Amino acid sequence: MALRLADGTSWSDTLARAVAAAPEAFGTTPDGAATLHNLVEGGWRAVGTPSPVRTPVDNTVLVNLARLDAEAARGAVEHAAAAHREWARTPLAERKARVDDALDALTAHRDLLAMLLVWEIGKPWRLACADVDRALDGVRWYVQEIDRMLADGREPLPGPVSNIASWNYPMSVLVHAELVQLLAGNAVIAKTPSQGGAVCLTVAHALMRRAGLPATLLSGSGEELSEVLVRAPEIGAVAFVGGRSNGGKVAAALLDSDKRHFIEQEGLNAWGIWNFSQWDLLAAHLKKGFEYGKQRCTAYPRFVVQRDLVDEFLDVYLPVVRSVRFGHPLAVGDDWSAGDPLPELDFGPLISAAKAEELRRKVDEAVRGGAVPLHRGKLDGAPFLDGQDTSAYVAPAVLLAPPGRSRLMHAEPFGPVDTIVVVDTTDELLAQMNASNGALVASLACDDEELAGKLAVDLQAFKVGINKPRSRGDREEPFGGRGASWKGAFVGGDLLVQAVTVGGDGRLYGNFPDYSSYPAT
Repeated sequence: MALRLADGTSWSDTLARAVAAAPEAFGTTPDGAATLHNLVEGGWRAVGTPSPVRTPVDNTVLVNLARLDAEAARGAVEHAAAAHREWARTPLAERKARVDDALDALTAHRDLLAMLLVWEIGKPWRLACADVDRALDGVRWYVQEIDRMLADGREPLPGPVSNIASWNYPMSVLVHAELVQLLAGNAVIAKTPSQGGAVCLTVAHALMRRAGLPATLLSGSGEELSEVLVRAPEIGAVAFVGGRSNGGKVAAALLDSDKRHFIEQEGLNAWGIWNFSQWDLLAAHLKKGFEYGKQRCTAYPRFVVQRDLVDEFLDVYLPVVRSVRFGHPLAVGDDWSAGDPLPELDFGPLISAAKAEELRRKVDEAVRGGAVPLHRGKLDGAPFLDGQDTSAYVAPAVLLAPPGRSRLMHAEPFGPVDTIVVVDTTDELLAQMNASNGALVASLACDDEELAGKLAVDLQAFKVGINKPRSRGDREEPFGGRGASWKGAFVGGDLLVQAVTVGGDGRLYGNFPDYSSYPAT
């Protein structure tokens, strides 16, 4: 059956809604193409060099992103620092009222923000809505709790918070963090992710700016802007979310500085299976784990399995991976009509054709090195539009025993590729689960929860689940990482506010050059 775009979801329709919602944030190039302005020096400005942004959904051009150079970014930071000094003196009651106004405006445009995420980063509709909802619900919780969090005399930082975040959760990670930082009395600067989410963030920041919040949103090359956004003396703190390579560069740039920072980096999150029999319970967790194609910092792409349980594990695991649904997030049949639900998929494309090709190369490299391909899905039969570009789509793959020299052995694939490692002892189990020198989360599937608790002590992960997955968490739940997966202060709940304020009693939780301190998780 031929498929078509669901009515009212085309990019032209979606872009028109975005422009209508925030006309001040959009312009056009001389040839009439839509371009995004930068929110700098207190307003939306048509500055920067336009560069086309493509959607991973079908590889078509969405808009032009105006990229700033370092000099323009320096002016934006200086202005943000002046705005910070004024905002830091603003009474908490007024800050709460303005954040509330922004939340109301964002809520009114919730469906638009979610549809922008579908087109910009390829999230299926349900997951795009969840990203927006988590941001809004989470910040409303902070509005209710902020008086308590600041009751011990905590004050804003000496300068604005610089946010450099990945593309995968523009709302529930980046905008959420910014609104809490603003609530705590800090002006904020955000760099638009180069790979996706620019239009969604532009609309969101236009609504934030209308509410009177001192927010800066700028675009440009990370390599060119990093010196300004990380090392500028006006910056009060640096928040980074991304991979270890770029995160390591940010951490190195801060070595000779006492600047507050929280640097979240990837880690190979592992699920260990030892003396386990509750297979129905595990099956439900396995299916949910494929959400958004495992393009999440808390995804589980590695399973470390006791040799005696491999056959039972595969009996449960392989049917689950074969049932995973992926394809064009907005492709529907001719019988679809307005009001019908949009496709219920586990994931759409990866963030770009380049990332998809890189992941395919990693799989091929591992197989050539000796990994056993237990499952390699195909794009054939997935819901796509006739003739659409599918270069950013990758079907699920499962590899047994990746070789030690394989990139998939020690690094997170950030895509729908799982690896399985077989072990014979608990020492081997722990060694293989700790393969990436630190992770954000890990889990153990074990009938003996007392034994699992003892094993968990030796796992280099910030959060460890016993017969359940762990996630970043919401509201009061803290979040951080062990080993190379995190540098600086931890966040989440009270810890996020503590990370972006000074004062109070006691030192911060986190990983620092002279100490590491971990809260209960």
